[in-house]
Amino acid sequence: MNIVISFLTIFLLYGEKAPPLFEEKEGILAVEAEDFAGQQLADIRKWYLITKKTDVSSLKADSELHYEAASNKAYLEILPDTRKTHDDTLTHGVNFTNKAGEMAVLNYKVYFNNPGKYYVWVRAYSTGTEDNGIHVGIDNTWPESGQRMQWCEGKNQWTWESKQRTVEEHCGVPELIWIDVPTKGEHTISFSMREDGFEFDKWVMTKDYEKPEGKGPKPVKK
Repeated sequence: MNIVISFLTIFLLYGEKAPPLFEEKEGILAVEAEDFAGQQLADIRKWYLITKKTDVSSLKADSELHYEAASNKAYLEILPDTRKTHDDTLTHGVNFTNKAGEMAVLNYKVYFNNPGKYYVWVRAYSTGTEDNGIHVGIDNTWPESGQRMQWCEGKNQWTWESKQRTVEEHCGVPELIWIDVPTKGEHTISFSMREDGFEFDKWVMTKDYEKPEGKGPKPVKK
């Protein structure tokens, strides 16, 4: 089922063409969230494309969409969103998962010229306390350093962040979200759900811990 979803997603997005391969140059890699190569484990929660043409009623999304200020006026959201506040019921494996790679996985094809340690930045839109977490991994692995990305500041606007939620600091610790790229060449970067309702615009990987400005650097296709 998951493989079928992945191949169907690729066909709907790119037809007979191969999905884009994005290239890292001089220690920077940038990718629009909607340019994923495939989606897996999407039976319970799924990433949906949100644009000006989106039929909100068909997706059971909030009536307020945020595409106008998004990069390329498009973004992804995990739906349905059933846990908007702390008072809403938390159901593990349905509207929340602390296990990286377990639900709603997006895969991106990328090429690194310079292997090594990269900090991961994500541009997200959070409206509450229960839509601000995501996981990141590489080549079908989910290292501890890519788990529990967290947003607390910058509510109700598109905000770049790279912090990891810990037991001691629920709003996240800087410089703890990073991925080790082992070799030069093609790799798969993946993001998976932590909380439903997460809104995902763009992601960037950088050698230096420097927050992207505005809508971030432009993606480079190889």
